[in-house]
Amino acid sequence: MKRRAPRISAGIALLLVSLVSRAAAIEEADRLWLVGERAFADGLYSASRRALERLVTQYPKDARLPEAVLLLGKARLQTGDSQGALEAFKRAQTMTPAPGRPQEARFWEAETFFRLKRFGEARPAYDDVLRADAAGPLAADALYGRSWSDLELKHAETAVAGFQELVAAFPDHALAPSATLQAARTLAELKKTSEAVALLADFQKKYPKSPLVADAQFWSGWIKATSGDAKTGVAELRAFLAAYPNHAQAPTARGLITQTLARHGDRDEALEAYKTLMEQSPPTAEGLYDAVKIATNLGRPRDQEAAWKRLSTEFPDSPSTRKMAREFLQTGSEAFKQKNWKSAATYATFATKSDENAVRSEAWLLIGESELKQKRFAPAAKAFEAVGTVADTEASVRFRALAGLGLAREEQQEWKGALTAYEAVANKSPDATLRDWARERAAAVKTRVAKPAAPATKPSPSTPAKKEGKS
Repeated sequence: MKRRAPRISAGIALLLVSLVSRAAAIEEADRLWLVGERAFADGLYSASRRALERLVTQYPKDARLPEAVLLLGKARLQTGDSQGALEAFKRAQTMTPAPGRPQEARFWEAETFFRLKRFGEARPAYDDVLRADAAGPLAADALYGRSWSDLELKHAETAVAGFQELVAAFPDHALAPSATLQAARTLAELKKTSEAVALLADFQKKYPKSPLVADAQFWSGWIKATSGDAKTGVAELRAFLAAYPNHAQAPTARGLITQTLARHGDRDEALEAYKTLMEQSPPTAEGLYDAVKIATNLGRPRDQEAAWKRLSTEFPDSPSTRKMAREFLQTGSEAFKQKNWKSAATYATFATKSDENAVRSEAWLLIGESELKQKRFAPAAKAFEAVGTVADTEASVRFRALAGLGLAREEQQEWKGALTAYEAVANKSPDATLRDWARERAAAVKTRVAKPAAPATKPSPSTPAKKEGKS
């Protein structure tokens, strides 16, 4: 009997070890699930992910596996691993029983596609959720996601319909205010102004506690101010600024008020807008551009010059500066057509401050031709010579400038300079008409130099290469 005692002790020991191991395993799985679930709830997504990944890997037969996989997908999404999240959500959809709420795994797959900017895949995924349960707990969120996907896919009309469907079906949902605002903004982009304004008209009454009340007031004013109802739009924007002076859209509202008054206000309002823009701190290229436009529209050349000087000096590389320079050149060209030579030269002088070679060279050419028309030959010659200093000048502009320089020098009786310019045009200009004209002028100058007593043919103070409609 004594010999058998050790065998019984060994068997009992093995049984105890087995029982302890199983208990430890169950305890560890419980611990990992508890950590993963609670960490996620507390926003500690990295810790949640680590615990859930261990649970899923080490305990594949655990009854909580489907829920763990779904929650793991959410934790991965929160930590920026969208591809890993996508894999988890796809796996969760194959598991039995289906984890979470009805269609939850498919919904989060749609959300992940959206996060990855794969809108063409996100939309049908949202659609699957809605088809399966159009009144379910995820329906409003799916409608919202599908509508945003439509926006990203440039299906604006469909997006508006989706946002409005959400508001109609789930008026008390937390996403209803945002859906209303997005529908209004999209309608405004579609030029359906009256519908957009109508959606925002009772926004504060319908959603008094929404954090988007201020945004709705801003967009209502913005839509009206930019679509013809300037007076009402400005009034709403001013009310918005009074109520929310530190709102993120406040600077935009101030700028829009100024721009609107500059374009649609009376003279006093426009002058006040000009002053506001010039005193803006810090200044902006867009604001100074508007200041130039205001001064131009009001016929105040000194203010126009002051605003343009600041714009071209403080923001030489800005798109607004380039745009203004092109507008000056166009205005100068129009003035030239109307034989307003002085005005043409003034506007072209502004355009010479452009950082675009093409604009600058054409501006100098326009100045030269305008001065030539006014028989101001010295400044005309100087402007024509300036064309040659601009890099990458188009051949047509360069040779027209040389032709103009020849005329200016001829009028100044600087025969050598005139002949040099004419011969350069006659030898190299791609314009056959201009070449023939230059040869005639060169021949006339040579004759004048050879026979000082003989009167030279009076040149016309313009070049024949000047086409109608070109400066």
